[in-house]
Amino acid sequence: MVTTGFGSGHGDAFLIRRSDPGDIPEIVSLEVQAFNDPWGEQGIREAMSLYLSSFFVAVAGGRIIGFCGGGIEDTGEAIYGHLCTLVVADEFKSMGVGRELISWIEHDFLQRGATAIELEVRISNRNAINFYRKLGYQEVFTYDSYYKDGEDGVVMMKWFSS
Repeated sequence: MVTTGFGSGHGDAFLIRRSDPGDIPEIVSLEVQAFNDPWGEQGIREAMSLYLSSFFVAVAGGRIIGFCGGGIEDTGEAIYGHLCTLVVADEFKSMGVGRELISWIEHDFLQRGATAIELEVRISNRNAINFYRKLGYQEVFTYDSYYKDGEDGVVMMKWFSS
């Protein structure tokens, strides 16, 4: 766990910690506000128990204000982390919460032997694409009709230095 601060006027600092199943109701609440096609409670439970080996939450004032989750994928040629979900509550965006969550999951993936990290983002989500670019991610290709509603998904990757 680490405590990190907000700028002036935002009260207590926030902390990052590993998530546990007791966090699921708050995670689902944030997810529903953020996504057109949320995983929902059952989807989050299954993901946490089956393949999301890395799941972190940001907590401030006793409530979850953000989360991220992902897992390790081994292609046989390379091991990489796959960031599957990242959400920060609207009122806490642009305060370093997302950046700190990404830092934690990247470190976790590195500790598990990953050489890179991959993620997908909606092609229309320019804010997210720009956010990831600032953190060193590059667009590598596009999946046609990746999302349930038919929108294309941009695959972005960041390679860790050796």
